[in-house]
Amino acid sequence: MPLVAILIGSRSDEEAIKPCVDMLTQLGVSHEAHVMSAHRNPERVRDFVTSARDRGVEVFIAAAGLAAHLPGVVASWTTLPVIGLPLPAGELRGLDSLYAIVQMPPGIPVATVGIGNARNAALLAAAILALKYDDIRQAYETYRKSLAES
Repeated sequence: MPLVAILIGSRSDEEAIKPCVDMLTQLGVSHEAHVMSAHRNPERVRDFVTSARDRGVEVFIAAAGLAAHLPGVVASWTTLPVIGLPLPAGELRGLDSLYAIVQMPPGIPVATVGIGNARNAALLAAAILALKYDDIRQAYETYRKSLAES
């Protein structure tokens, strides 16, 4: 069962989330990745998000560029933690995405990492899950210790 569901709006975003997928794998965090657009198929997003808890998902990572609606739409359908990953796209190279994700309305929080920082999205998900899962906590602590030593 995946603990983390990673959502992207387009297949063209797959390369951008590779560091996220790699980091979750390195830390031993079960995950799944799906392509679904908040604009082109909002019903699919709703159905996926509202049924995710029953499938074992505990954290979402939603990556989006430009108007970056996906993280907010995901957060509107769940009370599980949502981490927004702004992608560097368009003329503003992700600044618009960052603002769109970080400026969610009161009551619908979306944690936000830096533009294109897919690895930090994975690490934040791991830190959240480490509160409950000792194996993830140990892997995350080991990773952090390796940073300090390098």
